Amino acid sequence: MFKRNKLALATGLLGAALGFAVLPTMAEVLPPATPAVPAAPVAPAPAAVVTTPLAPVAAPVAVPTMGGLPDLVALIKQNSAAVVNISVEGKAVSSAYGLGLPDGLELPPELERFFRQLPDGNKGKKRSAQAVGSGFIISADGYIVTNAHVVDDAKTVTVGLGNKRELIAEVIGMDKLSDIALLKVKADNLPVVQLGNSDGLDVGQWVFAIGAPFGLDHTATQGIVSALSRSLPDGTYVPFIQTDVAVNPGNSGGPLFDLSGRVVGVNSQIYSQSGGYMGISFAIPINIAKNVVEQLKAKGQVSRGWLGVAIQDMNQELATSFNLSQPSGALVSSVERGSPADKAGIQAGDVIIGFGAGEVKSASDLPLLVGNTPVGTSVPVKVLRAGSEKTLDVTVDELADSGDKSSPRVATGEAGQGVLGVVVADLSEAERKANELKEGGVMIREVLPDSAADKAGLTTGDIIVSVNNASITSADALKAAVKSAPEGKPLAMLVMQDGKTRFIAISKP
Repeated sequence: MFKRNKLALATGLLGAALGFAVLPTMAEVLPPATPAVPAAPVAPAPAAVVTTPLAPVAAPVAVPTMGGLPDLVALIKQNSAAVVNISVEGKAVSSAYGLGLPDGLELPPELERFFRQLPDGNKGKKRSAQAVGSGFIISADGYIVTNAHVVDDAKTVTVGLGNKRELIAEVIGMDKLSDIALLKVKADNLPVVQLGNSDGLDVGQWVFAIGAPFGLDHTATQGIVSALSRSLPDGTYVPFIQTDVAVNPGNSGGPLFDLSGRVVGVNSQIYSQSGGYMGISFAIPINIAKNVVEQLKAKGQVSRGWLGVAIQDMNQELATSFNLSQPSGALVSSVERGSPADKAGIQAGDVIIGFGAGEVKSASDLPLLVGNTPVGTSVPVKVLRAGSEKTLDVTVDELADSGDKSSPRVATGEAGQGVLGVVVADLSEAERKANELKEGGVMIREVLPDSAADKAGLTTGDIIVSVNNASITSADALKAAVKSAPEGKPLAMLVMQDGKTRFIAISKP
């Protein structure tokens, strides 16, 4: 059940099943060198429990060291009982090539060709998919936190406790945008974890995880915080904690602890080219999870603020084209009609540098600030427009559950003049409406090899909307805009690609 993008990011440590076929070979690892000057760990201040008060637990254990490394024995013993193994029975799937693979385990594409000539056997037979994950108990009356992708599409969820007791769990709610789910089992006096404060984490700080990799419950691993506020392609609303703690399929939803024994994150994703651990893992900050759990417990779903803009990160070339001294802020590439941003006067080409009391240093900062804003709240938004700073008041609306709108394909038009190594065509009124363009726009019919457009990443079918914030209404307008642009300075070209708009910095030949 791994999802991979071009960076081979495995989003979801759940894995496929309790099968051990086709697992990567793990190399022997040398023990870490002893630090020259051991630094005493600083314990983050405790945070209030989410909604239901946690049962009393022992005070955090002072962590001794062995050769400069933390001795985690006492902390692991203290918290293991509150970490649970989650088994999921999901939708039925077809067996692959009659091989009798374990439920849920898919045959890797690179091996399929070796089995295509085998007898059909059980090929096509429907079987129930089974998978495993981890979780942790946050209240003595049975509330459990795990990942949404662990229990997504589950028919039955079984929670295994540390004393080998198994309980059927109810899914109270799940939030796919944060990848957090809340479960409930019928039990009393359960062991619980203490929730910490993820805002107090520092890079280099020691952390440890307890979970069930490959179904091997109560497995403990340790490492350090490698980076903070990491933005990932599938984690728009989550500033992930990056660690080098060893986590694998089955660790999903398990807790990440600091050295005071408090949960500071929920293990969620790994970066992998093999499907196994490669030294980079990601956890959802517990402060994000607390907010989500509160809402799931209260109403079974999560409400988020919505602004109605598409944004992208700034680079030096784009910053130069917008007359900015440094590439900072979130560049608005499009504004949805009728959205809070549209009503407030935010425009494509604006650079958002502040939202309420929060500073927006990069595009990844804005979604979290907006998402955590209560619906109906009026918020001052600072933008840079044509080199000047403006403050616009935006009334935040609620983010709908529906996904991104798919835009119709662009129809062909009459061929126009080649500009910057492209041949373009004017758009008809019907084509503009189909692509939700208020006015103008020209479609790229051909990109010349090794041209400036080709090097900038423009492709056939892209729609050029504006150049240096000047609307492009025709092929002649594009030619004129390029001709009048300053020499030696990149052009800020707003382009619609695959139904989404973004700015591209393109060097003038």
